[in-house]
Amino acid sequence: MNRRKSREVAMTLLFEMSINKEDYSEILENFKEHTDNDLSDVDMEYVTRILKGVQENIETIDKTIEQHLINWKLYRLAKIDLAILRTSTYEILFEEDIPNKVAVNEGIELSKKYSDPKSFQFINGVLGSMIKANND
Repeated sequence: MNRRKSREVAMTLLFEMSINKEDYSEILENFKEHTDNDLSDVDMEYVTRILKGVQENIETIDKTIEQHLINWKLYRLAKIDLAILRTSTYEILFEEDIPNKVAVNEGIELSKKYSDPKSFQFINGVLGSMIKANND
């Protein structure tokens, strides 16, 4: 199973959830039925855990993100950046087997692939601040 690819699928589905305002289970079923992607190396259990975890803990996750935004509000963020931040924040707060540095690095890599060219610096700053606060 490819954790990076699984995380990428989860992030894109979180992005879709933020636009369509659908439950994670509906988004997941729709994805499985209509995807052209090869899912053989995607850990769908992990994808489901992220989607369900973000949906169930959205207030905590968004509050944590907002605490580390400097001169920004959550509603002003690009939806793709918000999906990346939610994915990484979920991993930092709720996935004990994933080191914080890995969650940050994966968020940066997703940002480089899917977001504006300079967004990775923003993502890095927010997540780095979050980890620093957790370690204090």
